[in-house]
Amino acid sequence: MTSTQANVTNISVRRKESLGLLLGLVGILVFSLTLPCSRLAVGSFGSILVGPGRALIAAVFAVPFLWLRHEKFPDRQYLPGLVIIIVGAIFGFPLLTAWAMERVPASHGAVELALLPLATTATSALRHGERPSWLFWLCSAGGALTVATYTWLTGFGQIHLADLALLGAVIIVAFAYAEGGRMARDLGGWQVIAWAVVLSTPAVIVLLGLDLALIDGTPLLHAPWTAWLALLYLGVGSQFLGFVAWYTGMGIGGVAKVSQMQYLQPFFTIFFSWVLLGEQLTIPTVVTALIVVLWVALGKRAPVGKRTSANTSS
Repeated sequence: MTSTQANVTNISVRRKESLGLLLGLVGILVFSLTLPCSRLAVGSFGSILVGPGRALIAAVFAVPFLWLRHEKFPDRQYLPGLVIIIVGAIFGFPLLTAWAMERVPASHGAVELALLPLATTATSALRHGERPSWLFWLCSAGGALTVATYTWLTGFGQIHLADLALLGAVIIVAFAYAEGGRMARDLGGWQVIAWAVVLSTPAVIVLLGLDLALIDGTPLLHAPWTAWLALLYLGVGSQFLGFVAWYTGMGIGGVAKVSQMQYLQPFFTIFFSWVLLGEQLTIPTVVTALIVVLWVALGKRAPVGKRTSANTSS
C-alpha cells in the first residue's frame, strides 16, 4: 500500500470514528432525558403506561422501519436473546425507573444509573466466558459503595425502596444491553430493538388492558400537555430512536470508543433535571456522579482476560 493510499484509509477510519462518536453522543443525549421525562409523565399516567407502555408507541415507528427495509424475521436461535432484551429493556428497566421517579428526584436517579456501564461490562464479561481482573472488581465495588453511601446520606440514614428499584433496573437492563450488543453483530443495531418492541406488543397490550381495567382512566384524558409530550418522547426517543443512534454509532465507530460517551449521561441527566423539573443542582449530587463516573472509567479500562480450561494432565 502506498503512502497516499494509507493516508486515504486513515482519513476514512477517522471519519467513521467521528460519525460513530457523533451518533453515540446523540443516543446518550436522548437517553439522558429518560428520567426527567418519566418524572414528568408518571404522575399523570402511572408507572405501567410510562414504563412498559412506551414500547407500544415505539412499535408504531419500528414496524414501518422493518417493513421498508424488508427485514426478515429473526431465526429461532435469536429468540432467547430477544426475550432477555424484552424482559430487561422493555419491561424491567422502564417499569422500575418509572416507579422510582414517583418517589425520588431524577438527578438522584442519575447517580445510581451511572453504574450501568460497569454493570453492562461485568454482565457481558461473565456471559461470554471472560475473566475480569481484580482491578475491574475493585472499581465495581468502589462505584457501588459510592452510590450506596450517597443514597444512605441523602435518605437520612436509610436506603429506600426507590433506591433498590433503581439498582435493580441497572442490573436487569445490563443483561439486556449485553445481549443486545452481542446480537447487534448479527442482526444489526437498530433491528435488535425494533424486533424486541414489536414482539413485546401483545404482552404490553395485555398489561395495559389489565392496568386500565383496575383504575379509572378518566384522569388520563385531562393530563397536561407536558405529560403527554413526555410520554411521546419516552416512546419515540428513549425506547426506539435513542437505541437506533446508539447501536448504529457503536457499529460504525467501534464499541470500545463510542461506549465512552456513556460517561456523560449522568451529567446530562442532572442538567436536564434542573432545566425541565427545576431540581436543585446540589454539590453532593454532582460530586458523587463525578466520583462514580471516574470509578466506571477506570473499571472499563481494567484488563479482562479469557477463561482457559484447567490443565488436567499429570
